Amino acid sequence: MAEDIWIMGIHMTRFGKHPDKDTIDLASEASLGALRDAGLGMPDIGVLVVGNLWAANMGTAQRLQKQIGQTGIPAYNVANACATGAAAIRTVMMALKAGECDTGMAVGVEKLAGAGLLTGANRKPDAKTWTPRGRFGAVASIDGRIGTDTQPGTFSLVSIEYGHRYGSVPFEVFARIAEKNHAHSTLNPLAAYQKKMTLEDITNEPMIAYPNTRAMCSANCDGSAAAVLVTDSKLKTLSLEQQRRAVKISASILTTDPWTEGCQVLPDINTLSKNAAKLAYEQAGLGPSDLDLVELHDCFASAELVHYDNLMLCEKGGAVDFFNTGATWRNGSLPVNVSGGLLSKGHPVAATGIANLYEIATHLRGEGGARQIEGARVGLAHVIGIGSACGVHILEKAAA
Repeated sequence: MAEDIWIMGIHMTRFGKHPDKDTIDLASEASLGALRDAGLGMPDIGVLVVGNLWAANMGTAQRLQKQIGQTGIPAYNVANACATGAAAIRTVMMALKAGECDTGMAVGVEKLAGAGLLTGANRKPDAKTWTPRGRFGAVASIDGRIGTDTQPGTFSLVSIEYGHRYGSVPFEVFARIAEKNHAHSTLNPLAAYQKKMTLEDITNEPMIAYPNTRAMCSANCDGSAAAVLVTDSKLKTLSLEQQRRAVKISASILTTDPWTEGCQVLPDINTLSKNAAKLAYEQAGLGPSDLDLVELHDCFASAELVHYDNLMLCEKGGAVDFFNTGATWRNGSLPVNVSGGLLSKGHPVAATGIANLYEIATHLRGEGGARQIEGARVGLAHVIGIGSACGVHILEKAAA
């Protein structure tokens, strides 16, 4: 039977604008921080996996080694949309579970400050005459016709579909989700934005794609996060203090879209998230009622709402009622996005999957400072990348 895998060290840079640092600078800061947190060094690392999306062909893992230590170990470069960080974690886990080594490091890094909303606005306009050509040339672009291939539009349609299926969702609900996450960010010193916003502030922002105003959209920015993972047998050789701070990865799941009729036209962010959550709960032997906090992929306020349902945090179709109970606030029964979420913490795409794990691990260790969720023992981290890929991880506090 494959060994359990533990997070021994984890670190993230502050997310935001870093004009004086390049991709390798940011990745180095996160990597060296994770190694210090683990009490280990590069000679201990048996595999290195680096996630980067916007410069995926640049050999970032090998370039990072030149900065933090070249030891001849296998180095992988991964890119998997917004699930890139989760894919990096899983790649390290597979090497550890296969017995290739007992310690590995996953890194996610991105330079995205100034990238805007990733709306695809730089796409060339359609020609006046349409000529079918290539794999996808047999169909014309659907954007603005029967759907969208841009991020704000996709998540606009997702929320409208949810309202159509389960009953209309008042605009104010989406604004209040953003209000919650912006309020949470004021307690997170690593968040890109640490500014409380009122409902009036949020609703008066420019409308990007209904129901999401600008304040309900994630902030693409610069940042990096890294995690050092060890096997159970390796953990037992470390000090008692290191063992106390270790965080168990009880479930690690990565899914893609199964075939559905609609997914050939519109991205289906729901089905693969539901499948990932179901498999994660089964793998961990836990359920939604066991969770003490959740970091989910709120790329837009509308995304957070539907993911309450997708992650089974509420009854099917009950996301609005669940939110209205106040459960997802920091002092609620199931806090969601205590970090400020992507809306405020920021979204340097490849780093997000590991940053979400950082937030969960920080609370399980009891090191969350002013935002600490007291008594937290189990947490879930979720990311989704359009295309589509979904990663769900469940973490557990080490036994006393």
